[in-house]
Amino acid sequence: MRISRSLPVVAALALGLAASAVPSAAAPAEAPEPREVAVAEPVASDALRQTPRLEVRTIKAGLDIPWDLTFLPGGGMLYTQRDRLAIRYRGPEGADRPVRIQTQGMWVSGETGLMSILAARDFRQTRQFFTCHGANTSTPGGHDVRVVLWRLAGNFTRATRVEPIVTGLPATSGRHGGCRLRFGPEGALYVGTGDAAVGRNPQSLTSGGGKVLRVKPKSGKPWKGNPFIGADSAIKRKIYTYGHRNVQGLALRPGGGMWSVEHGSYRDDEANRLVKGGNYGWNPVPGYDESVPMTDFSLPGKQIGARWKSGDPTIAPSGSVWLRGKKWGVWQGCLAVGVLGDSHLRILEFTPAGTFVRSWVPLDGPRLRSAVLGPDGNLYLTTSNGGGSDRILEVIPHRR
Repeated sequence: MRISRSLPVVAALALGLAASAVPSAAAPAEAPEPREVAVAEPVASDALRQTPRLEVRTIKAGLDIPWDLTFLPGGGMLYTQRDRLAIRYRGPEGADRPVRIQTQGMWVSGETGLMSILAARDFRQTRQFFTCHGANTSTPGGHDVRVVLWRLAGNFTRATRVEPIVTGLPATSGRHGGCRLRFGPEGALYVGTGDAAVGRNPQSLTSGGGKVLRVKPKSGKPWKGNPFIGADSAIKRKIYTYGHRNVQGLALRPGGGMWSVEHGSYRDDEANRLVKGGNYGWNPVPGYDESVPMTDFSLPGKQIGARWKSGDPTIAPSGSVWLRGKKWGVWQGCLAVGVLGDSHLRILEFTPAGTFVRSWVPLDGPRLRSAVLGPDGNLYLTTSNGGGSDRILEVIPHRR
C-alpha cells in the first residue's frame, strides 16, 4: 500500500517530485531469510500531519562528488571531493575556500578516491581530522584504501598529514572502496569498508575488506574490547563486524549503538544494527558471485539478518544519520538515508528494539551521497552526480 502527499512548496521547487510513506522489505535479525517480504502498515493521517515541512537550501554549488562533510567547533565545516582529491573549508559565515593538502600518493579509480572525512573529537585542542582515501603503495602498480590523520592550519588554508593510522584495506579496480568514518559511543573510530569486489574478502578475518573496523583514533591500534583482540593477525584484531558488501553509511543511534547502511547486489540494500563480532553473511564465492543472498544463513555459525532491506531492485543507500530534535516531529529518532541509485532521501523508522516500522520519501530528485546532522539540528546532504554539477544542501524542518 502507498500513501502520498504533496511536498511543501520550497522542497518541491528544490527537488521536483512528491513525497510518500512507502512500504519496505524488512527481515528480523538473527533469523532465516523470510520467504515473504514484510510490508509496512499504512501511515495514519495524524502521523502524516506530524511530519515537518521541509525547506531545502543550496549552500554550495559547482562541486564534483562531495563525498562527505564534517562540522568543526564554531560551526564551520570541512568537505571532500572524491575525484578531485580536494578538501574545502566553509566558514560559519558562508565563506568557502580550498584547503591545500599533499595529494602525492593518493589514488583515484572508479568509486575510490578521497572519501570520508571526520573531525577529531578533540579538534578544538589539536585541530586534527581523519580522511579515508585510496593510495598508491610501494608494490609496483599496487594500491590500497587507508585512514589518515591530518592537522588543519589555524587559518584553515592548508592541512598537513600527521600519519596514516589504518593501511592495507584492499583495493582492486576501485570498485567497492567503502569507506565511512564515524565515532562510537565509547570514543572509538569505526571504519566501514568495501569488499573490493573480491569474493573471499568479506568472510576472511585476515582481510580488511567487507568489514567494520573499530580502532583507537590517534594510533589506529585495535580497540581494547574488540571481539578478536587476542588474534595473531593485526587486521583481525581491528575487526568489529564482518560479512559486509560495501559499507556506505555508519550512524550512531543515541542510546542504541552503531548501525551500518550498505549496498546490495541487484537487490536487498541493508540497514544493519552492528553487534560485536557479528557476521552479516555476505559471501559471494566462488569468484565474485553476486547472485548469492546478502545474508547467507547457510554459512557455518551464526549470521545476523538486516533490520531493513530494500527488496528488489537495489536503490543504493549511502550516508546516514539519526535525526534528533523536536522540530523533526514524527521523524525524530528516525534514520535519514541519502539514496544514490533511486535518487532520494529516505526516512526509516525503527522501534527502540530495532524493528523496522515504516519509511517515508520526503525529497526526491538528486543522487544523495552523504547525510550529516549539523550543530543547528538541520540535515546537510551532498549530491553525487559529477561533472561539477553537485551541491551541498541544507534541509531545514519546520513544524506544521
